[in-house]
Amino acid sequence: MRLRVQRLRDDVVLPRRAHPGDAGLDLRIAEEVVLEPGARVAAGTGLVVAVPEGHVGLVHPRSGLALRDGVTVVNAPGTIDAGYRGEVKVALVNLSDRVARLAPGERVAQLVVQAVALPEVEEATDLADEHTSRGAGGFGSSGRD
Repeated sequence: MRLRVQRLRDDVVLPRRAHPGDAGLDLRIAEEVVLEPGARVAAGTGLVVAVPEGHVGLVHPRSGLALRDGVTVVNAPGTIDAGYRGEVKVALVNLSDRVARLAPGERVAQLVVQAVALPEVEEATDLADEHTSRGAGGFGSSGRD
């Protein structure tokens, strides 16, 4: 499989793995971002991706950025559908008590491309024949270990 990527600017870096075999491709921001404590921003990457049909692009936080600076992905994981052809943006939030300054080209997230099931929705009036051991139990109903 190939992930086709278009640069919107000549100076942006294509997504790549930090190490062979890594699941995530590093995403970098195209412009400087300054985030006050508690602030959020949609940071552009300067890239458009063509996620293959039957797959989804999942934008995950970078643990180092979150631990070091308190900056993470607000809607983790973000979703890039196969039909989307706009600029990839990363919704970042600063959870620290200090201003976060991110330079152009800084790695801010990881893109994981994953196969997805695409079921057709079928309405049912009763799911009683769909018995499970858990049933209709809500949060915490699977017990504690």
